Amino acid sequence: VPCLCSGASCLLCRCCPNSKNSTVTRLVYAFLLLLSTALACIMLAPGMEEQLKKIPGFCDEGLHTQIPHLNGFVSCDVFVGYRAVYRVSFAMAMFFFILSLLMIQVKTSNDPRAAVHNGFWFFKIAAIVAIMVGAFYIPEGPFTRAWFVIGIFGASCFILIQLVLLVDFAHSWNESWVDRMDEGNTKCWYAALLFCTSLFYALSLVFIVLFYVFYTKPDDCIENKFFISINLILCIAVSVVSILPKVQEHHPRSGLLQSSMITLYTMYLTWSAMSNEPERNCNPSLLNIITQIAAPTVVPENTTVVPATPAPPKSLQWWDAQSVVGLVIFVLCLLYSSIRSSSNSQVNKLTLSGSDSAILEETVGTGSGAGDEEVRRVVDNEKDGVQYSYAFFHFMLFLASLYIMMTLTNWYSPDADFKTMTSKWPAVWMKITSSWVCLLLYLWTLVAPLVLTNRDFS
Repeated sequence: VPCLCSGASCLLCRCCPNSKNSTVTRLVYAFLLLLSTALACIMLAPGMEEQLKKIPGFCDEGLHTQIPHLNGFVSCDVFVGYRAVYRVSFAMAMFFFILSLLMIQVKTSNDPRAAVHNGFWFFKIAAIVAIMVGAFYIPEGPFTRAWFVIGIFGASCFILIQLVLLVDFAHSWNESWVDRMDEGNTKCWYAALLFCTSLFYALSLVFIVLFYVFYTKPDDCIENKFFISINLILCIAVSVVSILPKVQEHHPRSGLLQSSMITLYTMYLTWSAMSNEPERNCNPSLLNIITQIAAPTVVPENTTVVPATPAPPKSLQWWDAQSVVGLVIFVLCLLYSSIRSSSNSQVNKLTLSGSDSAILEETVGTGSGAGDEEVRRVVDNEKDGVQYSYAFFHFMLFLASLYIMMTLTNWYSPDADFKTMTSKWPAVWMKITSSWVCLLLYLWTLVAPLVLTNRDFS
């Protein structure tokens, strides 16, 4: 209990190697967000609607009843899981938003508010539970509609920030390897650049072929044909632009490694969009694709194949391949940003750290001797200055909570009828738009030095 009321260093000092307080604290917050994500997933599990209907306000007249504000007959168990996800995400989002406001202008760990950020875990967990329980008693109607609008805006901002950091990471990776190539062992680093670039383009080409084979039909799936073709053309275009002499003149570090990475990520977003399409004829399951690749079935010429018609869903579920893969990628990105050293440039950009000089001023030896180091194993490295913006870190987790909510509920509108609510077209367009925004951001980083000649982009 005393550890639950103190800092993150006390929570993990016995089970973690030597680390910094700024890193351990972010790990704990990331773990709390992951727990809430798991809880939201449980709310969508089959059979949970029987338990959720017992909560006052969720299904006022019991299960399998008509919902007044929706068009047509919709069973309560169809979307009660989505309502529960909204409440869980609301609790986490409000928790992180309040902390974000509370942590504005915290400069060092000596600030009393820093103790709230790095400690008092028992009270913070109790606050999360209290907000979450209270959220389940919020009346339906205006709350869901308002929270849907906030979720759309917040999740879109989170996606945009992720895309900006992805483009920045691609450029940073290329610059790092080119610098090492210039320092020495040129052949080794050149081979590494060539290998990664070739691997990314080869994987992208394989994905494009698989997309045309499994996600298009000769006389159907027009949307998928458009998505694949337009993204293929755009990826080729940005790759060509990245090696144009004029671009190379103003941006010497521009190259095909960044383009190949952006191309591969665009192919992932394209697959994610197509995998959300409601038409099963144009959206085969991942298991079905693997089965066809492993054991292709030869159909006689005169045989008419009747596609299986899936049964109407008893409840709205998110358990499909693209949602699982998307959440896994999000979890990995979140853990990466949490466990990396505070001096890492990518974390600095994510958390808007003040300056590189402040990051490099580590205070490992300040206020702790060798004996104390062996006992605590986690040191306060923020006495002279915080390693990241507390306020922006919590704001990012606030946006992440909204992104998780919209991902699990397939970006559905609470005012939609049953047919619209079971459709995943909003998720399709969000994913495909994200791919276009990613390509546009990358293209802008290539042409910006040509357009804004009076600025220094080095």
